[in-house]
Amino acid sequence: MSPEAKRVTPNDDAPYELIYWPGIPGRGELIRLLFEEAGVPYNDTAKTAGNNAVPTVLGYMSPDNKGDATNPPVFASPILKHGDLVINQTPNILLYLAPKLGLAPAEGDALFHLNEIVLTILDGFVGEVHETHHPIASSLNYEDQKPEAKKRSEVFVNERLPKYLGYVQRVLDAKTSGDGPWLYGGKLTYADLVLFQCIDGTQYAFPKAVGKLKDSGKYDSVFKLSDAVQERPNIKKYLGSDRRSAYSHGIWRLYPELDQE
Repeated sequence: MSPEAKRVTPNDDAPYELIYWPGIPGRGELIRLLFEEAGVPYNDTAKTAGNNAVPTVLGYMSPDNKGDATNPPVFASPILKHGDLVINQTPNILLYLAPKLGLAPAEGDALFHLNEIVLTILDGFVGEVHETHHPIASSLNYEDQKPEAKKRSEVFVNERLPKYLGYVQRVLDAKTSGDGPWLYGGKLTYADLVLFQCIDGTQYAFPKAVGKLKDSGKYDSVFKLSDAVQERPNIKKYLGSDRRSAYSHGIWRLYPELDQE
């Protein structure tokens, strides 16, 4: 029987390192926003590793990478290194970082309420958005699945997008939202940052569809929250900097033929 893996004890004074693909916002953007809002320094290999950025990501994903004595192998980026700790999966990283950066309570019911809200937002505005342009397989080019992407986008625009916006609106209308524009507890949390990025990206990918839903007035609080996050001093500064990657061929892509009012 193999010995138990050693437990990692993170050093909170250690630097944070985000390992992600260069040139796209992608899922890594959801993590960057936490660091930027909190004003906490971090090393972003997508920006600092130059030509080694892609090999670094691929090295972690390699079938030959078996992790180490304290960390199991990871599946894919984004990956977070903090001291001796190495973790992946976007919601896992967010759940780890948010309490440390003052964007969620460290324990108690509120942490799990926030996590369920974030997981639902990621399902709708990351997972399902990605499936609109890659409904069959991620390994195939978009051009190889355009008819299926058109059908998937019709369902997303007409059924799924309104459903997820409606859910977020219900969260904002609930007593647990508290005062102000925020999703939970009357103050900004990491869930609000995640929602901003997801709304911003989906609006880029489906400007006509999102514009029509915005104009309907049914989801005013959702878009008000997104605007409020965008005006946060640290976020506003970040959005205007070269640290913010432009949308391209990541999760949120603009294919005009998929965007329907």
